[in-house]
Amino acid sequence: MTIEQQHIKREGYAEAMRYIANAKDYLQKAGMDDKGWYKDKKYIRTACGTAYNGVLEALKTYLKLRNPDVLKTKERKDIDFYRRHLAKDNRKTLKALETAYYVLHISGYYDGVKEPDFIKLGFKSAKDIIDLIKPVGVAQ
Repeated sequence: MTIEQQHIKREGYAEAMRYIANAKDYLQKAGMDDKGWYKDKKYIRTACGTAYNGVLEALKTYLKLRNPDVLKTKERKDIDFYRRHLAKDNRKTLKALETAYYVLHISGYYDGVKEPDFIKLGFKSAKDIIDLIKPVGVAQ
């Protein structure tokens, strides 16, 4: 790996992890009710949307490292764009993306699902994707 690629990896990982840290802060603000479910939909939606943006940052970095020209296209970078590129060479990450997309983006961000274990599944998938670009020697 070149020095430039290492730099891209470090920066992308740091940015993606910043999104995750912010998302966790929003989840804290959502609070829990007496049944153990999140209370405030506004904060759940914000947390899930922020975590999903961290996933997208990690995927952009991953694709930039694999093929720098792929992101230079004028093609819209929607979920199908990432699906196509991951289907070619990384099916495990594609499965994690499907989970993150469904849990964080659709159920969490749009629907405001309040079930903590479900939201944790989305965060775990997000972390699995972000770990794909984790630089060597970085703790967490």
